[in-house]
Amino acid sequence: MEPGLVLAIVGAVFAATVAGVGSALGVSLTGQTASGVLSEEPEKFGSLLILTALPGTQGVYGFVTGVVVLIKTGLLGGTPLTVKMTSGLAILGVCMFEALVEYLSAIYQAKVCSAAIAGIVTKQPGQAMKGVTLGVLVETYAVLALLTALLILWFGIKL
Repeated sequence: MEPGLVLAIVGAVFAATVAGVGSALGVSLTGQTASGVLSEEPEKFGSLLILTALPGTQGVYGFVTGVVVLIKTGLLGGTPLTVKMTSGLAILGVCMFEALVEYLSAIYQAKVCSAAIAGIVTKQPGQAMKGVTLGVLVETYAVLALLTALLILWFGIKL
């Protein structure tokens, strides 16, 4: 297997893995906070579920990035293409950038969502969607990183 293709594969794995780890940590953090609330107020499960699940989306974005790399290189649904070393490095770089943003945004989104669980949901349950909105603001940057990565992968890197 040629070095450029290996670098692209490493990039795909890195994007999916690092983003997935960030999401797992984020969902764990919000899940711990939500569990404490649920132990005393189980009727708040719906609001808590949304806030707990939000940091999980970044793992999906990393997975999508990894799949796009596998499709672009022909490893999914075709014959592996020849990938120049410079193209492999570029793909690896894009995947590292995307993975870092997804990882960090999942952690920081979890902090916002946990604060919303501890503050808004417990004290003013009718206002829970305001907490969701605050969490979604962090999500914006995760989505922008995904879109940037996809645009660069599809249109900016020639194999």
